[in-house]
Amino acid sequence: MKRLQNIFYAVFILFGLSAGKAQTDTTAIATTVMADFTIAFGSCNKNSIPNLLWDDILNTHPDVWIWGGDNVYADTDNMQKLQGFYEAQENVEGYKKLKEKVPVIGTWDDHDYGLNDGGVEYKSKKESQQVFLDFFKVPKESPRRAQEGVYAVHNYETPKGTVKVVVLDTRYFRTALTKDTVTKKRTKPNTYGEGTVLGTTQWEWLANELNTSMADFNILVSSIQVLSNEHGFETWGNFPHEVDKLQKLIATSKAKGVVVLSGDRHISEFSKTTIEGVTYPLIDFTSSGLTHVYSSYSGEENSYRVGAVVSKVSFGTLSFNFETSHIIFKMIGDEGKVLGILEQGFK
Repeated sequence: MKRLQNIFYAVFILFGLSAGKAQTDTTAIATTVMADFTIAFGSCNKNSIPNLLWDDILNTHPDVWIWGGDNVYADTDNMQKLQGFYEAQENVEGYKKLKEKVPVIGTWDDHDYGLNDGGVEYKSKKESQQVFLDFFKVPKESPRRAQEGVYAVHNYETPKGTVKVVVLDTRYFRTALTKDTVTKKRTKPNTYGEGTVLGTTQWEWLANELNTSMADFNILVSSIQVLSNEHGFETWGNFPHEVDKLQKLIATSKAKGVVVLSGDRHISEFSKTTIEGVTYPLIDFTSSGLTHVYSSYSGEENSYRVGAVVSKVSFGTLSFNFETSHIIFKMIGDEGKVLGILEQGFK
């Protein structure tokens, strides 16, 4: 145990960090850390643009790769065209190498769902779901083929502990957004209590997954940000009552080590908040994008942000230590450069 702890904390010496703090815009190269389990994830991927990161993702030796949404950019209700985008992604050489060695799971966002900023109103969502499940090689007899929405749970057991990955669907049931007609922002929060992100059935499913979870860490994959809510784009913050509902569920469920992974924004950042009754902070790790980013980013408000925004192509990793109940979060760019890092304990 001491040796494993020393290896983990050596990372912070290497990057000049102290526990609980974040650092961004580093020039260090990602090194292999002796972790008990490693997740790699990312979002916003156009197969028409060269993806320079697949070899770097493989070099982190992940136990699973998680697509965070906008896995392809289709924006169509033509299922043959949508399938063509997925097939093109399947044939990307770097991705093919990743699939040979690493299990792949994930969710969708609007552009692979089929409608920009789309939600419950998208008329081809049932057909799109089947094409999505084909991409993830979900068996034809799987219950996911019959349910509405692509949400799913994946449990990973190791000799030292368990990670539960709860993949959410923030598209299929999401009701209308409220346009902001006063400022230059695209949207503003709905009236409190109006609308939903997950819908009734998915909320019930999520509550059961957290209430019954015995996992050491519970990772929620949300295609859109949960905490950052001031930018005027898509976010759980457009439904503030849904954010409150999620935080209450995390508290009452007593689930261990709940973390949110998000994408969509074409920037990467760490957000953090405290929840009454929860002994650890809730972290929302946004990693976006894999092939294109908000390169002209000049700043936006996020009261929950820890560290600085990264607007370079990157992916995220989570390195778990079950003995110390710690996770090291990293934003990693081309050639393995660490662009941001955060360490957090979950006891």
